[in-house]
Amino acid sequence: MARTQGSHSDITGPRIREAALRLFAQHGYAAVSMRQIAKEVGVQAGALYNYTPDKQSLLFSLMSSHMEELQAAWDAVPRAAGAMERLRAFTGFHIRFHLERPDAVFIAYMELRNLTEENFTVIESLRRDYENGVEGILKEGVEQGVFAIPDTKIATLAVIAMLNGVNTWYRSEGRLSLDEVERAYWNMVQKAVSA
Repeated sequence: MARTQGSHSDITGPRIREAALRLFAQHGYAAVSMRQIAKEVGVQAGALYNYTPDKQSLLFSLMSSHMEELQAAWDAVPRAAGAMERLRAFTGFHIRFHLERPDAVFIAYMELRNLTEENFTVIESLRRDYENGVEGILKEGVEQGVFAIPDTKIATLAVIAMLNGVNTWYRSEGRLSLDEVERAYWNMVQKAVSA
């Protein structure tokens, strides 16, 4: 099917993704129709199918893109020497990356239940890769004798959950700066894992 003359796929495609992300985060995936997304973008509902096969594919694309961007951004952070410094770098990275993407974070955790089994498997694998990187830091710290952690997998999930919590309450106009929040969370993470 040919695009309407004057349409701009390089503009419309990203606008569809942005609208879907915002609507899914505000109302939940199940409550949002393709018609609502189209209305938000200002196109006919049928035009959406030039950019995505269906709503499930759109959700999967948003979630997989988020996880791939997260991993790529973490991989790009210079590797600090020693597990303690690597964990400190991870703490700041995770907080700042996620604060810039609250809708994507919300969807990545709250809409897993709405993925097909096949899509869920892919997203879970991406999440596991990220978690394994954090667990690797914790295992290294145990080996170095700087961390005292009886179960590195549980500690990994606990650290990530604690850091994700910043998204639920932090406001830039609040009483603490982002630097202060990052320092406070680092102190809590460090105390939780230190030998």
